[in-house]
Amino acid sequence: MDTIHALSSGAPPAGVAVIRISGPRALAIAAELIAPQKLPPPRRAMLRSIFAAKTRQHLDSAIVITFPGTSSFTGEESAELHLHGSPAVVSAVQQSLALLGSRPADAGEFTRRAFENGRIDLTQAEALADLIAAETDAQRDQALSNASGKLRDLAEHWRDRIISLMADTEADLDFADEADVSVTPATAGAQMLAAEIESALATATIGERIRDGFTIAVTGPPNAGKSSLINALAKRDVAIVTPHAGTTRDIIEVHLNLGGIPAILLDTAGLRETDDPVEAEGIARARARAASADFVLSLDPHEGNVVSKIDETGQDPGVRGATAYVSAKTGAGLAELLQWLQDWARQQLPLGEPALVTQSRQAHWLSQACFSLMEAASEPDPVLRAESLRAAGHALGRLTGRIDPEAVLGAIFSRFCIGK
Repeated sequence: MDTIHALSSGAPPAGVAVIRISGPRALAIAAELIAPQKLPPPRRAMLRSIFAAKTRQHLDSAIVITFPGTSSFTGEESAELHLHGSPAVVSAVQQSLALLGSRPADAGEFTRRAFENGRIDLTQAEALADLIAAETDAQRDQALSNASGKLRDLAEHWRDRIISLMADTEADLDFADEADVSVTPATAGAQMLAAEIESALATATIGERIRDGFTIAVTGPPNAGKSSLINALAKRDVAIVTPHAGTTRDIIEVHLNLGGIPAILLDTAGLRETDDPVEAEGIARARARAASADFVLSLDPHEGNVVSKIDETGQDPGVRGATAYVSAKTGAGLAELLQWLQDWARQQLPLGEPALVTQSRQAHWLSQACFSLMEAASEPDPVLRAESLRAAGHALGRLTGRIDPEAVLGAIFSRFCIGK
């Protein structure tokens, strides 16, 4: 297997740049970079000078940490170089690594190697991808819960119980002629296990919502102040604001944090009749997105569930009943509008224990396992019951990655950045 390297920290310039190296020659390559100095003992951070592979030019002074394969993230010999984060230093060190036989890592390759070497399972890999992308507290907590192996441990526990149920079914087959063998424990056990998996599946909707967020469409006539409101809520200029109708042609998305629950705010084209084909297409898209949104803020200076431009009409800011009164220009009523949206999000998605199931792939295989267990619970023939139990165990194997096609692995790990 190749030895790989990548910049695992943010793009330079930065205060510190971390380059990871993993593979069968990781420690040997790190030793060549710092020769004649010695590598630090495993898992101890020590200052070392880094030299160019061929010229031995001094490139930087860095903290070097080494990890044996038994205790590294990837399950392989690994090293980390904590360098000064200048583009010149990072580039020179990466060039030397390539000259010494290490190649640049592909996206997600470190995490994929961790999976292939048994350090993590697929549910943990998916959780790590979610953790990297987390923007809210709820997303972080949910990702951390599954990254620790919570779903994996539960799936392995279920799988062990299925194996036990299969042993009971085999006993049915061995003693099928005995008069006192009439009701198998496998039947009741399969039904109980199916109920437990159904309970876990009930968290799938919450899990996917926390991961993906709600969509909130801002609609209304031209010049109602939609783009100004979007900019005010985003606290930056993301939408063009002019007094001319039809400025917004495409849909602009802004990410919001509604008290820990993620949401995507959609700035849409002003709704009006028009002969302009480009604007008409924007309006058609706006109506389609509004129809599929979880919540619609209908913005208008005179009506709608958000009354805008109250600085011009003299109305008081705040939320009264089902209507918010705001001014994007002065900021009046915006805090109340955000609280209103947070209250709405909490009603739709009350936060509690992190959801177990966060991916449609996970929900699919748990559903398959549950279906097969229910078949087993209702099947009087021990031969057919055993087959249904095997199918349930196979589905849980697909969930954790014990059994999974190459295409699925590629789809999962391609979501990661280079260096992870």
